[in-house]
Amino acid sequence: MKPILRKFTWLVSLILPLAAAAANPIQEGYRSAAKLESPAFKEFSATAGRRLYTSKKGDLMCASCHTDSPMIEGKHINTNNVILPMAPSANPNRLTNAIKVEKWFKRNCNDVLKRDCSAQEKGDFMAYLLSK
Repeated sequence: MKPILRKFTWLVSLILPLAAAAANPIQEGYRSAAKLESPAFKEFSATAGRRLYTSKKGDLMCASCHTDSPMIEGKHINTNNVILPMAPSANPNRLTNAIKVEKWFKRNCNDVLKRDCSAQEKGDFMAYLLSK
């Protein structure tokens, strides 16, 4: 292997684990809570988060206001107020303020699911948004 390629490979091997470890701090809080809720907790699932996003409970689902894609603007179903994209890749301010994240989970989980979301559900939902 050429020396430059060897150095590049070595550098990538150092950076990749760091990038994987650099998870969202809010999601890490939900990870700790999910472990307390269920000792069988393994990992958050973007697939389960997508199911939560698109599941209809009664008249509402998250996509009712946030559209089928969390990467575009939505509109509140009653007020028609614009809702900025949910995905942090489209709206860098998303999922950065723990107080706001928890406020909106509390409000929206109760509106859509008629109950509080579990830490597992919150982490799955964030995994979905962070995957976009």
